[in-house]
Amino acid sequence: MKLTEVYIERCDKDSEELISKENYSFLTSSIQHLKQNMNEFLYIESPSFENIKTDALSFEVDDVFKTYMVLLGFKVQKKHADGIKSYLAEHLHGENAFYSCSFSGEEGLWELNIPIDFMEGFHEEQSIEQVLSITYHFLDQLTKSIEYQ
Repeated sequence: MKLTEVYIERCDKDSEELISKENYSFLTSSIQHLKQNMNEFLYIESPSFENIKTDALSFEVDDVFKTYMVLLGFKVQKKHADGIKSYLAEHLHGENAFYSCSFSGEEGLWELNIPIDFMEGFHEEQSIEQVLSITYHFLDQLTKSIEYQ
């Protein structure tokens, strides 16, 4: 994955207000930043995300389960429900792996909440950039699996 024109915001989870805009170097920070700042989420936009059928990715830590999550609007048709669900069930590893996906007719996209903790290759010691890369790869494979159907 090669990120181009990346746009990064740190935002408050409750109000969704901007805490600060960050530059590319922020991605070298540890993903643990999110556990140390449970009230925050990261919003990342890049034209590179077009390949994975989304405009932006949001990263946060789930308040209840304390797992790292990626939230996104996945721009594929509603008819791909079975393909999305079977891919997630097959490729998220761990006994307690969970996810949520629902189709928004208004938006015309799938709202996906996926736990990064259960993606292959994830470790809490990684940088945000490394986790972004793992997430991008996971979503790229999901996109390709749907295109094959």
